[in-house]
Formats: sequence, structure tokens, C-alpha cells
Amino acid sequence: MTLLAIMGPGVVVMVADNDAGGLSVYAQAGQDYGFRLLWLVLALAPVLYVIQEMVARLGAVTGAGHARLIFERFGRRWGFFALGDLLALNLLTIITEFIGVALALGYFGVSRYISVPLAAVALILVTSIGGFRRWELAMFVFVALSLLIVPLAALTGFHHSTEQAVTARNIVLGPGGFVLLVVAIAGTTVAPWQLFFQQSNVVDKRITPRWIPYERVDLGIGVALFGSGAIAVLATAAIAAGAHTGYGSFVDAGQLALSLGHSIGGWAGGLFAVALLNGSVLGAAAVTLATSYALGDVFGTKHSLHRRWRDAPIFHGSFALSLVVAATVVLAPGVPLGFVTLGVQALAGVLLPSATVLLLLLCNDQAVLGPWVNPRWLNIIAGLVVGALLEMSALLMLTILRPGMNVAVAAGTLTVLLLFGFGGFAALQFRSAAAPRFVGTPWERATWSMPPLEMLRPAVASRERTLGLVILRVYLLSAAALVAFRLIQVTLRA
Repeated sequence: MTLLAIMGPGVVVMVADNDAGGLSVYAQAGQDYGFRLLWLVLALAPVLYVIQEMVARLGAVTGAGHARLIFERFGRRWGFFALGDLLALNLLTIITEFIGVALALGYFGVSRYISVPLAAVALILVTSIGGFRRWELAMFVFVALSLLIVPLAALTGFHHSTEQAVTARNIVLGPGGFVLLVVAIAGTTVAPWQLFFQQSNVVDKRITPRWIPYERVDLGIGVALFGSGAIAVLATAAIAAGAHTGYGSFVDAGQLALSLGHSIGGWAGGLFAVALLNGSVLGAAAVTLATSYALGDVFGTKHSLHRRWRDAPIFHGSFALSLVVAATVVLAPGVPLGFVTLGVQALAGVLLPSATVLLLLLCNDQAVLGPWVNPRWLNIIAGLVVGALLEMSALLMLTILRPGMNVAVAAGTLTVLLLFGFGGFAALQFRSAAAPRFVGTPWERATWSMPPLEMLRPAVASRERTLGLVILRVYLLSAAALVAFRLIQVTLRA
């Protein structure tokens, strides 16, 4: 009963990860490359748990949102950098959610000029008049509906053999398309908005350090649900494309629904369309809330689902404004829906290391987390994750700058560099093992919470840390610019 009472933030954020962008990218991976990228989805699931556990722990111990902690511990400059990245990526992500709504209901013949405004209005009503408990119950309904994709994958397997679903080449994306898709999978699986949403949602639900073990179980259940859905989508697309000539021709998730309808039956396409609609609405609710939570953190306004519109007008107003702007973009004619969805996930994957580095630094801030700071083994794992994300973005940059290069050789070279860098990082962690840390008794850990942020001593920023953050910032912005350039090229070619 205690677990049921605590459960919510972890399950919602993980299942919302299978949103319109996620379903589209996993479907593209299955249709264009068969099962070749299944290993990546499996590998990213534990990475997702490690990162989100740190975020949940930060929320429970500090009682503060992610954006507020960044501003207080890193200063306004880095705070506005993080907020700017979040707002831009979140708006683009909400656009992809409405693209998913349009494609899903378009399968049933509903015009996007009807479906998109209705979805926006429904989300505003659920968030502004329901209260936290009713909002969470509505999200649990969407979580339950997300399981529809699992029997669809099983039934698709009964209709088609998987023998042909082995390998393929993406014709539309051209050279480097495989790397772009890998980065997009990483970006949609471990998205920056999840950090801000989960931490604030844990705070909003008033979870304290005493309940962290239950929140970890909540998160584990969410990761299992996420993995089941992602694998089911990839398998459905791979099997259907393997039995028919679908390789290298992915357009968008709506076309996949039509293909399933033609090859298996109208029920299969309809089931996929419903799953796409469900994921899009759930994703839009979570991503838009991440924006409203962050703005409330930064500007000090009331920001909670416990408050109605009249009590928190900026919180609910920013929520509604984000939805209206995103819906307006989707309703504009001539928008290349499939490429926009892929591009947003790729940009998220490129900018993810910046958010992860700030998270790792916060989780090692003794003044903030006290006895709940990261153990050194967790720092080593998180450091490896950041290095792998940087390697993927570097490989993507190289394939954009030199389209004819040997990707396997470049990947091997970057892996060797990553291992050298990771070895140095791990050595530093072991060398600092003798540094005193406040561990605390089980009772102290269960009752410890961060003092008010205003009472904490300002964090001392070393020159080395500042230089590292500046270099990382310049590198990631350059990578994001190259990805945007590449996507514009692909759009014009198409």
C-alpha cells in the first residue's frame, strides 16, 4: 500500500518516454534496420534508470526543482544556458507530440485541424482543473493504455516471419543516417526534459528521503514498462517490414499504421494508431509540465498541480501557451512531419551530455545532498555514460563533415579515446576515495533534508570546472548547429 501511494513520478516519466518521438524513432529503427538496433534500446534502459534515480534522489532530499538548483549552485549564466536549452527542446518536443496526435487520428480520417486543437484543449483542462491526484490518475490511465503495443507486436509476429528482418540501409537519410538514428534513439530515450519533470514531480508529490526506496521501485517498474513498449514498437516495425518491402522507406509513424493496416488488417493499424495517440498525449502532458515547472523554479512563482489556475496563473498560463504555440506550428501547411520528429530527437541526444554533467555535479554537492551524495561507483558509471554520449555526438559530427568516411574506423578510434579518458576519470575517483564524506546512519539518511538554499554557502567554482563546462558548451552548440544543418539538407533533398 505504501508503494502504491508513492508510485507515480517514476512510472509516468518512463512511460511518457514512449511518446510520439520515441515511438516514431523506434519504428524507424525497426523498419529501416530490422533488429540491428535492438541492443541499443536494451543498453539504454539501465542508463535511463541510473540517471533518473539521481534526479529522483535530488528532488526527494532537496525539495527543490532541477532548474532552481542549477541557478543556485552554478549561477545565473549556467542557469539560463540550461533553461534556454530546455525551453527550446521542450517546445520542439511538444510539436512532435502534436504531430503524433495528427498522424494517429489521421489514420481514422480525422483532420489535424480538428484533432490537434481538441488534444490541446483536453490537456489544458486536465491540468488546470483536476488537481494533483486527478491529474495523476489520468496519467495512470494513459500508462495502462500504453501496454496495447505489446500484444500488437506478438500478433504481428504470428502473421509474419522474422527471417527477413535482419539488415537494411536507410535510403532517405543517406550516408551517416545510421549514426543520426543512433543519436536520435539516445536523445528520445534519455531526454533532457525528463530530468526537470521528474525532480519537480517528486517535489510536487511531497516525497521525502524516507520514501526514496519506494521511489526507486517506482522508477524500476517504469523502466520495465518503457523497455517493453520500446522493444514492442521496434519489433512490430521490423517484422512487418521484413515480410514486405518496407526497408529504407520510413516516412512517419502514420504511414507505418497504414502499412500495418494493409498487410495485417485494419485492427492492427488501428491499434498502433491508438498507441501512438496515447503516447503523444501522455508525452505532451509531461513535457509541457517540465517547462512550467522550470519557469516556476527560475522566477519564483507558484508552480504546482495542487494549485488551480487562479492561484498559479503563470504556471498554468505557461502550460497553455506552450501547447497553443506548438499546435499552431503543426497546423501550418507543408511541415515535414517525419523529419521534424527525427531531428528533434537527434538534437536532444546531442545536447544531453550538458544536462547530464550538471546533474552529476549536483549529485556530488555535499551541501545539497549531505549523506545522499553519489557513491563513487555510481560516479564512475555516470562518467562512462557521459563519455559514451559525447562519443556518439562526435561520431555524428564527423559523418556530417565527411560523409564518405569509414564509420567503423572512426567509431573504433573514438572508443579508444573514450577508454583512455574514462580510465583517467576512474583513477581520479579512486584517488579521492580517502576524502571525508558524511555517510550518516540509516536514521540520519531517512530524516536528513537540505537546509534552505538561501542558507547554503555559495558553491566554489574551480577554474578547471568552469573551463570544462565552457569547452563542453561550445562543443555541444557546434554539434547542434551541424545536426540542424544536416536535417535542413535532408528536408530539402526529400
